[in-house]
Amino acid sequence: MRIIVDSWHSRQLPHGTVAAIGNFDGIHRGQRAIFNRITERAAEMDLQSVVVTFEPHPVSVLRPDEAPARLTTLEQKSKLLEEIGVDVLAVVSFTKEFSQTSAEVFVDEFLHRKLGVDEIVVGSRFAFGRQRSGDLELLESMATRLGFEVFGIDEVEFRGEPISSTRIRRAVRDGDLGAANAMLDRAYSIRGLVSRGKGRGKSLGWPTINIELESDLLPADGVYVSEVEFPQLASTHGCVTNIGCRPTFPNGPRRVVESHILDFDQEVYGAEVELHFLERLRDERAFPSGEALAEQIAQDVAEAREYLVGDRCLLERAAADE
Repeated sequence: MRIIVDSWHSRQLPHGTVAAIGNFDGIHRGQRAIFNRITERAAEMDLQSVVVTFEPHPVSVLRPDEAPARLTTLEQKSKLLEEIGVDVLAVVSFTKEFSQTSAEVFVDEFLHRKLGVDEIVVGSRFAFGRQRSGDLELLESMATRLGFEVFGIDEVEFRGEPISSTRIRRAVRDGDLGAANAMLDRAYSIRGLVSRGKGRGKSLGWPTINIELESDLLPADGVYVSEVEFPQLASTHGCVTNIGCRPTFPNGPRRVVESHILDFDQEVYGAEVELHFLERLRDERAFPSGEALAEQIAQDVAEAREYLVGDRCLLERAAADE
């Protein structure tokens, strides 16, 4: 997949495309219906499939105090779109100056003239352009004159309500990984770098890696079955992850993310990692002693091993609740 940054000013855009437009934070099940449409149609018409997205999130530019925590970094978004089979990710740099661009100008100058779209696919409620004046109705009104077709994709529901990035953020914050992962159709994950901690876990017999975050949104404090992916090592390992403030050994108000990796003994400080959250085991809580905490970690590890080697499928269980 090609990634074109600052696409609004780029001269490297493909011409003759099937395009999707949106912020697409999360690349969740509802959005995947859009991506499936553009990849299928592009293949049928011998065109290129293009996802047009905006970076940073428009709200973070226009109303910074109201900016949502991102479910996916741009790197995560790129990786997921490539796995789906999208040909081109066209990133439009969203600035205050760009925010004054009308929806009509964006469609005419960018989608029509630069991308040469044959088809445009959007969510049925998607809005874009200055004061969010662009929508499915506007696209349909311009389609005949400019010579492209427009398709609106209905929202996908989970438990009787439309899937949205907002719902997924709420589920992640609440530690409801069953719902979050079912709406994402994958395990929620965060990215970061392995950093040195104080060695407390090692002293208890359960060494951990600490993760300095690149991602915005953490699940609720607690202990989770997870998997840690090392892109540079091309390997993934089961682990137990704690999120919180280490109440047994107070470390101040700063939240930390630390993972004990199962059956792993390599030097990985400074490595990039992606941490995938599979199942919540318990709340974080204070223990009367280090020994008591170590005993609880042993139980957590045993439960994690059972989960990881068993036939318990998180997504299947969550889908059954729909």
